[in-house]
Amino acid sequence: MAAAASPATCARASASVPRAGRLAVRVAALPADGRGDGAAAYKELGLYSWKKRIEDAVNRVEISASSALELEEAKRIKQEEVLRSRNLWDNPAKSHETLSALADAIRVVDHLKDLRYKAEEAKLISQLAEMDVINRELFKQAYKSSIDASEYLDRYQMYKLLKGPYDKEGACIIVTAVSEGVASEMWAEKLFGMYRSWARKQGCKVGLIEKIASTSGHLQSAAMEIESEYMFGTLCGEKGLHRMIYSSLESSGTYQAVSARVDIIPLFLDRPVYIQLDDNDLKISPSPDEHKKRDSRNGASVRVQHIPSGLVAESSGERSYFANKLKATSRLKAKLLLIARELKVSEAKMISKDAIEEMCNRETRKYTFGPQKLVHDLNTGIQLSELNSVLEGDIEPFIRGRIISRQ
Repeated sequence: MAAAASPATCARASASVPRAGRLAVRVAALPADGRGDGAAAYKELGLYSWKKRIEDAVNRVEISASSALELEEAKRIKQEEVLRSRNLWDNPAKSHETLSALADAIRVVDHLKDLRYKAEEAKLISQLAEMDVINRELFKQAYKSSIDASEYLDRYQMYKLLKGPYDKEGACIIVTAVSEGVASEMWAEKLFGMYRSWARKQGCKVGLIEKIASTSGHLQSAAMEIESEYMFGTLCGEKGLHRMIYSSLESSGTYQAVSARVDIIPLFLDRPVYIQLDDNDLKISPSPDEHKKRDSRNGASVRVQHIPSGLVAESSGERSYFANKLKATSRLKAKLLLIARELKVSEAKMISKDAIEEMCNRETRKYTFGPQKLVHDLNTGIQLSELNSVLEGDIEPFIRGRIISRQ
């Protein structure tokens, strides 16, 4: 994380602003309740709302971060005690789990300390701006620090709600056009763009991105791997059918609908997927022999189907046929693992095609285009009229609502 500017640097930045461009209002002239000439001066410069937000963020961090830091420090100390009392070679798998938990605890403690530092920095910069003169640039810096601190606290509190067995893993987002036709394929591409925008805005670590085109040249399916922690737990509520409803071009007053399917599977980067599959239950296309006969370039798409359930996974982003085969098989295993857990069955062979069809046809969200734009999330009941904003990646209300509803 980039180091913040020191108070001395901030003071020099304040001194460098031309005197004529300043409004000399000192701290002593600003009443504690925000009324009077001080408040008027802030409003005149458009800084009043910034000042209020900085104060609110700092107060929130001071109250919440201290208790969170105390809790996480206790966890770290406990993990260290467990590690000291254990012979690492007696049970390497258990030792790896303990070491991983300790590393997580240390990282969270460091982040919370940095969080408090950001809040103190915002508070100090705000005070420096008032003591010298009201300085817009200093307030921008304080505002940014307070927003960063508040956003991290939001993520920390949200992640504490994610307690599922795979919630901490990264995620692979797979978007597929449900039916043939340009409308469905273009809608799938629009949805995939929504998730790419969301990942970019969140600062996520995005790995492999792959697209498979349809015969018409539009998007048949696309996959994006997000390697950041807790992405599966964050995004798993997005799984299901996403339906676009739009006005018919042929008949006014009537509407048409197309759908795209979104699948969210955990991205197991540090551990294999433990689920037993019989090779005879898998259909791989193209087969190695067919691939050689086609003389395809490296990176040809590989499709793996689990015959008993009919479930399919694909990969096209790796450099070789065998790498794509391994990736597709890994994705298939992750899908089967989730479904087996949801259906409470012990073996993949026990997953029926009927159960798969029912799960795949669950509708998650409706996007209505037209004079009255509306996005309706069926999992949470949340409805938003800012359709364009949602399609640009602003899906946090749905994500947070879903996580809270799981508790």
